[in-house]
Amino acid sequence: MVEDLSIDFQKLHVKSHGLIFDATTIPRSKSIAFFTSLLVLDSGDILASWQNGEGKHAPDNKLGLARSSDGGESWQSIDFEFNSILDGIPGSLACGEMVEPVPGRILLFTTWYNRSERERPFFDPETDGLLRSKQLCCESTNNGESWSDWREILTPGLTGCALTGPVVQWADGTIGLNFENFKEFDDPNPVQPGAWIMISRDDGHTFETPFKVAQHPENSIYYWDQRICPSADSGEFIAMFWTHDRDEKKDLNVHFLNASITDGERSKSEPVPTEIEGQIATPLLTDDGLLLIFVVNREKPGTMTLWQSIDKGKTWPKDRQLVIHTHEEKADITQGSENIDFAEFWEDMGKWSFGHPAIRKLENGILLAWYAGTPERMSIHWAKLEFDS
Repeated sequence: MVEDLSIDFQKLHVKSHGLIFDATTIPRSKSIAFFTSLLVLDSGDILASWQNGEGKHAPDNKLGLARSSDGGESWQSIDFEFNSILDGIPGSLACGEMVEPVPGRILLFTTWYNRSERERPFFDPETDGLLRSKQLCCESTNNGESWSDWREILTPGLTGCALTGPVVQWADGTIGLNFENFKEFDDPNPVQPGAWIMISRDDGHTFETPFKVAQHPENSIYYWDQRICPSADSGEFIAMFWTHDRDEKKDLNVHFLNASITDGERSKSEPVPTEIEGQIATPLLTDDGLLLIFVVNREKPGTMTLWQSIDKGKTWPKDRQLVIHTHEEKADITQGSENIDFAEFWEDMGKWSFGHPAIRKLENGILLAWYAGTPERMSIHWAKLEFDS
């Protein structure tokens, strides 16, 4: 982490905004877009990906892709269909997290869910289990126009896994694949959720065994949807968590962790709470040490907000937040912020019509992306931010 104590807050403003993917005028089969990701390529082009289908986590969902060659001001769809059938088993694809380990070679990672029994819901309210999943990877050497066949990335000893947020890439070339484990659909055992990262030191050809980022010792606090960004020092990272207290039946404030993949098992370290209310929070560390996070908060009205910290995430002044998007949730939501019924909460996750923040550094600003719309039509939005001079 940068130690410069002269870091100052920066004034940001929205320079421009628009749509990466407009779901308002397309067939119903592709009218729901969510699980947003961004990648700025070495060439200067930008790729975006999202889950796409007729419903959130629908059995036939695939991935959408688009490219921008003008710094995010305009976007062109990439007409490529990723295979969702593995060894003859139909499935759905959940996300498209990307990294460019060497210039011109792009890796795309996704979570595949087994849809051989289409009537099965994504979440089983009786066992707290999820559909069986696999973590997959493919690659492109032609700017994302076409992609190789899938190969599986194994997660030894962990099941009920799903990728969580952007792939980490340190300056020395090391990359990290982030995921969480929960529990599989038919597993009768108690849930033991954790947040993990798998490291590759050979440009994504192989990955080491999972490294534990966060796991509550009593499994009563759930560290969901970790989002990690690299620090200046090799192996060091900043992680943010959507944090849920299962015993107290409520979401907690966003939690924060500053750690390193060189720390060993680190089982004694736990994320700490911030002052920020919300769910998924995606961090970005600027070259001068300013820490930004893009956060979704589903209180009424819902917001997508950019926060900043100059003291390594210890404080997040409210007068330095910038609301990017305000949302009126029109879905039939049953759960509030207290006394949450866990099964109903999972139902709500499949209804929310905005969220999933993504943030990337541009040469002269910041690029944000998220999904938002109505329960019937959800599009992928973008906004470009500039620092005031």
